[in-house]
Amino acid sequence: MRFLAPIAAVVALALPVYGQSADEPVVVELYTSQGCSSCPPADALLHELAAREDVLPLALHVDYWDYIGWKDEFAKPSHTKRQKGYAHQGGRRMIYTPQMIIMGQDDVVGADAMKVEDAITRHQKQPRPVALTVARSGGDVVIRLQPKVQMPEGRLLVQLVRYTPKRTVSIKRGELAGRTLSYANVVENWQVVAEWDGAGGLEVAVPAPGGKPAAVLVQAAPFGPVIAAARVD
Repeated sequence: MRFLAPIAAVVALALPVYGQSADEPVVVELYTSQGCSSCPPADALLHELAAREDVLPLALHVDYWDYIGWKDEFAKPSHTKRQKGYAHQGGRRMIYTPQMIIMGQDDVVGADAMKVEDAITRHQKQPRPVALTVARSGGDVVIRLQPKVQMPEGRLLVQLVRYTPKRTVSIKRGELAGRTLSYANVVENWQVVAEWDGAGGLEVAVPAPGGKPAAVLVQAAPFGPVIAAARVD
């Protein structure tokens, strides 16, 4: 089952396509819910993507299915807000689950493996307009950015994402009652750590204590193309 919600459209911020190198991961955001009966195939596909080095898959659980009897313990209102933001940016009137947003640009039904792979392949063929490096230093993540080309005007958001590689849930109520399901790369925190104009280099150290996996995304504000991404080792 899909959930559809009306929303208004706004004008999107466009970035020129410079091309991205295949050795940098393609970001795939899955909007899903434990209360959505159509979501398990997309959740399973995200597990497959999580095994690849060339893809950075992230599961963002939304809260608008909670009313049907099962509260998704991973769901956050901020994830629903982000999904709506993409719809605004893309001029779409509806949101739904399961939905994958690839590199902040492509809207694909989350269980459609062929279309997801086609979108990933397209983005792998395009070089990135910025050089992004990340490294841990003590309890911090140090992020360095350098433009490779002259960047268009507009704000770029530098974001740190913390996630858990695998979580398993026994669902007691709702459309998936009685099933035990596992979820890959469950997003726990999504933080904007800096804004960048792309005019020169940027270095920022962000507190990130603990061993939870993390990634850095650079994205046109507020919900435009992802122009660079890297895992934090």
